[in-house]
This record gives sequence, structure tokens and C-alpha cells, in this order.
Amino acid sequence: MNASEVMSRAPVTVGRDASVREAIRLMLDNRVSGLPVVGEAGELVGILTEGDLLRRSETGTERRHRSWLEYLLGPGRMADEYVRSHGRKVEEIMTREVVSVGGDTSLAEIVELMERRHIKRVPVVERDVLVGIVSRADLIAAVARALDGESAAAIGDEEIRERVLVELGKAPWAPRTGLSVTVADGVVELNGVIFDEKEREALRVAAENVPGVKAVEDRLVWVEPVSGTVIEPPPERPAGRPASR
Repeated sequence: MNASEVMSRAPVTVGRDASVREAIRLMLDNRVSGLPVVGEAGELVGILTEGDLLRRSETGTERRHRSWLEYLLGPGRMADEYVRSHGRKVEEIMTREVVSVGGDTSLAEIVELMERRHIKRVPVVERDVLVGIVSRADLIAAVARALDGESAAAIGDEEIRERVLVELGKAPWAPRTGLSVTVADGVVELNGVIFDEKEREALRVAAENVPGVKAVEDRLVWVEPVSGTVIEPPPERPAGRPASR
């Protein structure tokens, strides 16, 4: 999936000449934590977020430094901080260096960008013009749509087994030997040896995510790799847990 498939196409925006008061009211009324700032031609010129409004003179939260640090920071840095905490126009306090993406940017790239830059939303631009925005809420909504759209069509036991094996074949953490997967009437039975207890949950989740699976029976044995101690599966697990479908 890419940005154009999940983005909000009519994001709430604010003009660069708008007052801080107007911007805050827009954020509160529309329940958003950030506003793309656009110019007269719809071009993206900045973004205003909650973070830009934390250090404000109105709430007494502007930055204060010791005199020796003020000397090291210099008058330019101090003047910039003053504008950001006292400015009354959006253009004066907005973040100017905006991280943006194109409509064909993959969701994997967008999520990586959000995590790396610690941001909650990414504007989508085409030829410098804002066409949408991808927020964390948009990504969560995409997950919900994907879950709702999953087919629970009945498929045969053999096909279920093949799909489970294909999924495990793609997983670097899955055991490559000593694992047996059988399916009867939609119930997947996992037999074999694991060397890390965390593999147990991951194997069960992988099986549950295959359409048509009714339950998963855990008959895996954990062998502690250092001592060689054999630990049988928990007593409640053999009964299986209903799949999420």
C-alpha cells in the first residue's frame, strides 16, 4: 500500500498569516494535533504541531537558561526562542523544515520515517502542492480496513497447511527443522521442538492468521539450549485458542 491509498485527502490546514489563536482553535475544533501550513497557491510551507505550542509565554513555559548557557547559545539562538514563545502569527512559530512524501511512497517507508523522525503525521505533496496527509490515525484505519476485508472463506485443510508453511518459510525466527504442522477440520496442530519460548506465541499467531483456521493446538516442546532441559507445553495450551476469525 502507498500514501495515496490511505491519506486524508482534505486535511485541515492553516494559512501562514493566520494568528496563533486561530490555529489553536482549528486544532481543538477538529481534534487534530497538527496543521499543515499552506501558501496562497496551496503549496506546503510549514507545519504547526502541538510541539510548537508547548513553550509559550502565555503558560509560563518558555525556555529559560542560565546566564552562562545564554552566552554560549548566542543572541541569535536566544532571539529565535523568544519569537517561538511569543510570536502571534503561525509563520513565526511553525516548523519550516517539513518532512513530506509523494503519493506513491509506500507505507513501509512512511512508518520508518515516522519512527526515525519521531513525528505523528506526514504531508503528501505533488509538485509542492499539498494533496493530503498521512497520520498515525490513518495508518490505524488502514489496519482496521484490512482486518475487516479479510476473507474467511472455507478452504481445505491441505491448503491451510500449505499457507501456514509458506508463512513460516518467510519468517527468520521460525524453526527450520523439528517442526510438524498438521490440519484437521480447520484445527492446526503444532508439534516439534523450539529453543526459545517466544517462538511458541509467534508460531501460534502465524497459524491463526491463515484464513479458515478455527483453532491452534500447541504441542510444542521447549528445550532450553544451555542446560538441555525439556519443558513441556503449558497444560492449557493443548486445547488451543480460537483463531481471531
